[in-house]
Amino acid sequence: MILYTEEFGDGEPIIFLHTGLQTGQTELTEQKDYFMEKYKVILPDLRGHGKSVADDLNDYFNLTAQDLFETMRHLEVESSHIVGCSIGALVGLTFAKRYPNNTKSLTLSGIMPEKPDNWDQINEDQSKDTAKILKKPTLKSYFDQIHEGNWTKLLGLTRSADWYPFELTKDLNTIGPPTLYIVGENNPLEVSGVIKYPKNNEQIHVAVIPYAGHNVHLEQPDIYNAILKSFLHER
Repeated sequence: MILYTEEFGDGEPIIFLHTGLQTGQTELTEQKDYFMEKYKVILPDLRGHGKSVADDLNDYFNLTAQDLFETMRHLEVESSHIVGCSIGALVGLTFAKRYPNNTKSLTLSGIMPEKPDNWDQINEDQSKDTAKILKKPTLKSYFDQIHEGNWTKLLGLTRSADWYPFELTKDLNTIGPPTLYIVGENNPLEVSGVIKYPKNNEQIHVAVIPYAGHNVHLEQPDIYNAILKSFLHER
């Protein structure tokens, strides 16, 4: 499917992929405003999010990576910098492994490089917290406004403990394009990638941002943007 997409600025394309339950326009304003002066900023709504209405959420990361490829062809974008956060990072990583020739560089944040020993409990707790959204009228109303489809289906994506693609995240060495892994210091499950990922690979770069956790692009946007700018400048 062709993803609903908004574009800003001119120059080399850079695609930002949002986190779960958000859209291209609801959380990436800081990045859009910062990079649109020198780049063409492309903000898609991922499958099932925002205006990219879809009922089929099975095999989510592969399907959404294919969506992104089809969307780039529709926009006549041959190759782009791909920047993903959380769910968006998992989509971006899937895309880069499937379509390396269409990936100029890859930037990831908010992913885990290996499966925690207590993953089942972590996922169960997170699923319970997510389910509470339906019991909060203000939050439910907010998501009703930003999503045109049945966004509650997205809550089911992470219900099963086997939803997380640890086989995908355990190794970045099979990616051809230069890769930047940005992590907030407050999330130890993600910080472990700083040691794991760059071993014996000069194409993989890492950065740890202080006073930030999972959503590092939101919690420390100025530092995040500056590091990303430097990385892109070297490409």
